[in-house]
Amino acid sequence: MAQYVLNKNQQPNGDYEVHNQSNGCDWLPAPDSQVPLGTHHTCHSAITEAKQQLPQYARVNGCVHCSPACHTT
Repeated sequence: MAQYVLNKNQQPNGDYEVHNQSNGCDWLPAPDSQVPLGTHHTCHSAITEAKQQLPQYARVNGCVHCSPACHTT
């Protein structure tokens, strides 16, 4: 299981990215820009958590580098 965070800074395409904090992603946002999502087995469940708990971040996508299975746009 891994710790996931949401970057609360919107990307140029309108997405908010979910990052796998446990694998040392080089593109993690600064600590004050992170929204903790907790521990998950997959990036898919972390994204589901983000969409349910944080509806203000409507467009959620996985980081292409640390969560490529969930990167869709």
